[in-house]
Amino acid sequence: MNFDIAPAAATPIYRQIVDQVRRLAASGQLAPGAELPSVRAVAQQHAINPMTVSKAYSLLEAEGLLQRRRGLGMVLAEAATPAAAGDKAALLRPALAGAARMAKQLGLSDAEAQALFQACLQDPSSKAPYEHD
Repeated sequence: MNFDIAPAAATPIYRQIVDQVRRLAASGQLAPGAELPSVRAVAQQHAINPMTVSKAYSLLEAEGLLQRRRGLGMVLAEAATPAAAGDKAALLRPALAGAARMAKQLGLSDAEAQALFQACLQDPSSKAPYEHD
């Protein structure tokens, strides 16, 4: 498992981790009992403060999505099950609402915005010219 962290994004890094774990669990890509990378491993891989990763994991543990297992680290809680379609949509809606506001501010037509979204669905790894890692 590898997190996609954008240090320059407006969303705090700990929130990016929390949101990604929630989405992976909701989609079933992260199965109950699946081990998450250690705090140290995530911090080293992304050159971020370990306390940031620890905060994200602690928040997820407090909401019952993660469990701490002695000797294994953090794992997805056994009670965690893939979300219903409505729950998945609720996780996606804030990002789409923000993208819709931005499209309107840029003066894009509905058709242009939908075409761009479709292109992003086809190649989610492509970055806009102004995005940087």
